[in-house]
Amino acid sequence: MTDNRPIGLFDSGIGGTSIWREIHALMPNESTIYLADSKNAPYGSRPKEEILALSRKNTEFLLSLGCKIIVVACNTATTNAIRELRAEYDVPFIGIEPAIKPAANQSQTHTIGVLATKGTLSSELFNKAIENYKDVKIVEQIGHGLVQLIEDGKAHSEETENLLQQYLKPMVEANIDYLVLGCSHYPYLIPQIRKIIPPHIKIVDSGEAVARQTQAVLEQKGALTSLKEARVEFYTNSDPNVLKSILNNQYEVFKADF
Repeated sequence: MTDNRPIGLFDSGIGGTSIWREIHALMPNESTIYLADSKNAPYGSRPKEEILALSRKNTEFLLSLGCKIIVVACNTATTNAIRELRAEYDVPFIGIEPAIKPAANQSQTHTIGVLATKGTLSSELFNKAIENYKDVKIVEQIGHGLVQLIEDGKAHSEETENLLQQYLKPMVEANIDYLVLGCSHYPYLIPQIRKIIPPHIKIVDSGEAVARQTQAVLEQKGALTSLKEARVEFYTNSDPNVLKSILNNQYEVFKADF
């Protein structure tokens, strides 16, 4: 059995393209449709009901384009909405959660840092996840302002660097040996982060694990593609140039009118 319909992905903005890259690298023949809800970014400071409403709207947009599986390429939307989405829609959903498990299990100092949005760190799903690691000190930090700076094309600005200094220095002082990036936008900050933290600290994000899980679910359902050439589409409800630039101007970006 095969299924040539596309994989759908959505995020509060352009950050989920870090997840899209991993999926596209692992399954280059699979068609993909990516939706950036940049008009409503960031999700991290919004109440749960708002995040849920936006996630439903994004899901319906992707389903209207015939997607066979939906990847919620946003930590905040996953931790606040995926349970409800799975209950309401008859399509598989893949979520993205901070990679606490590998970091906590491999930490030598028993201290890890988690940089994430307020929406992720205050969610029930995140707090349940960290309950399993009572013997590991988890230094949590809300990345106030970072998503907006990335959305504004200022990932490499002095302002971003100053915020990262402020957020990361206390983690380094607390003796972390793993830094978990709990937002799909943050992998785009790795070059800046590397300048600030010592080289022995490992940076962990969820992209590769999400891609493998997406592939596993498609295999299990007999829904992998038989196509030899993928169709790749990107949509945004904000300035298309922002999404284009993060994709190195390699792909056309369509305007989503909602």
